[in-house]
Parts: sequence; C-alpha cells; structure tokens
Amino acid sequence: MFDDLPSDLDQLRTLRIWHALWVQRIDAKAAAIRQRQAEEEHGRRNRPAPPEWIVELGIGAGRPPLQVHVGDCHMAGKRCRPVDRDEARRLLAEGLKPCTHCSPDVQLHIIDLSRGATSAHATRNPVRVRCD
Repeated sequence: MFDDLPSDLDQLRTLRIWHALWVQRIDAKAAAIRQRQAEEEHGRRNRPAPPEWIVELGIGAGRPPLQVHVGDCHMAGKRCRPVDRDEARRLLAEGLKPCTHCSPDVQLHIIDLSRGATSAHATRNPVRVRCD
C-alpha cells in the first residue's frame, strides 16, 4: 500500500507519536482561534453604541468645552464627553465651535450659525435654531 513508510516497528511508533503530537498542536491552535473569534464576535455584539453627540474638552482646570462633534467623528480628540441632542444644540447656539469635518450644526438643523463671526455681528444677528 504505502511503501515509503519504514518497515521497522519502532520507527513506525516514533512516526505515529510524532504525528499525534502535531495533530494535538493543530487542534489546540484551531481551538484557540475559534475561542478568539467567539470573543471578538461577543465584543462586537455587546459594544456600546457611540454617543450621538460629543463635546471635545480643553486642557487644564475646568476643562472648558472646545468643539461639538457628531458622536463618531474621527477628528474628535481624546478628551471628550457625551452630550444629548439638546445640550449639543444649546452649546452651538451659545457660540461653541462646530467641527468643520462632521458639521454637527448642519445635522442638528441649526441655521445661520456664523462660523468665525465677530461678537458684534453675532449680537446683531442672533443664531436661529430650527426645531424639528
């Protein structure tokens, strides 16, 4: 049948043990991969949803708010806190800068938000907020 195997019984036992060890290693590796994949899938299913809106915070005492972002904006820094829709709208209406990449002011339907306007212009032309 298979003539390429050794005819010595001791050599055949050695080959069988060697191959059995390899099968055990392969099975252990396959089990570890299945376990890792199951854990990753569990993590994906149980990952909390990103907040709808976030406020990027400054450095230092009090950590003042710097910018409003959409919750999954890639330009948001590491110092952020989640906010609800009403607070995001209020912060933008009070003059906090919206992110120029994710445009939360557009998504929140805030119109006439003067980006970079002077305070005199902002007082003459108040921000109008459209309610949905």
